[in-house]
Amino acid sequence: MVDKIITLNTKPGASLHVSILHHQPPDQNPLSDSLVVFLNGLVLPCAAWSETVNHFLDLRRESNQPIPNLLCYDRFGQGQSDSDPADAKDSPYGHDARTVVADLHQILIQTCHDELHRRPEDVRLILVCSSIGCVVARLYAAEHPGRVEAYLFLDSMMANTDFVSIFPDPDGPDFDESQLPEDVTADHLRHARERSRALFHPTVPNSEHLDRRGLRELLPHADEPALPNGPEGKSPLLMVVGHDWDVFADQCEHGSLSVPKAVINTYMNPAWGAYNEGLTRLVQTASEVKIAKGCGHFVQKDDLVFVATEINSILNGLGDRI
Repeated sequence: MVDKIITLNTKPGASLHVSILHHQPPDQNPLSDSLVVFLNGLVLPCAAWSETVNHFLDLRRESNQPIPNLLCYDRFGQGQSDSDPADAKDSPYGHDARTVVADLHQILIQTCHDELHRRPEDVRLILVCSSIGCVVARLYAAEHPGRVEAYLFLDSMMANTDFVSIFPDPDGPDFDESQLPEDVTADHLRHARERSRALFHPTVPNSEHLDRRGLRELLPHADEPALPNGPEGKSPLLMVVGHDWDVFADQCEHGSLSVPKAVINTYMNPAWGAYNEGLTRLVQTASEVKIAKGCGHFVQKDDLVFVATEINSILNGLGDRI
């Protein structure tokens, strides 16, 4: 892939880092009209996809299969890209998810024109998404139906929660401590709620200045609105991947959250599992959630081979669609 610095026509004066692999026309490659777009989470920039991409390319070459066009990029305020020039300088909050979607659309317009030499509406998209990238993908698809052929959701962020209310309030009027599991205490719950409020609540600012406060209103449900049909009116393919509960709980206990595994396994993991199950119903033919064994929330970081294999499987599964 080739790293480039581009400027969006809609945001002159700010640089955006992209990494592109594309086929120059004329090309007999049947995937020359397909573009795999990698959508980052909040924490890991596009560089975190590089080893996954390399392994994916090896898989395709070893099996003598065609390779699609690929695009990774750092959103404004992330990785090697500049800050969003529209963000207020005196506020911890900046652009919102709809702005991210608008930026993505402009990136695709310019990439299709400048690199693929095609009209955007003639390019079939496969979106590979991590965490909040899955949220961006859902919002993008809703605003631009008919564009996305397939999705890979890697442990989607739960867009409809404040992360605090996942845990019961031990100081609430209806709380009954006698109903807690043996290895969970009221103090554990207070700690979990405090740490979640400090780290994950939608009001908590982030270095990207991506304002998450409106996400629950934009996407209040995991299983709706349905993902729109893709090119040629066909229902898109969707693979939903969830984290390994035990690994995630261990990371939560020993990481910055510092919440005991028993609390995570009693409350957060079931809530996240139910959310992922809801995501599978966004398409007409739902499939089971695939658990990435040995992986925490950042699946591409913990098992790049797994992710590369899933991307390869999705492309193979598209069959004669592309």
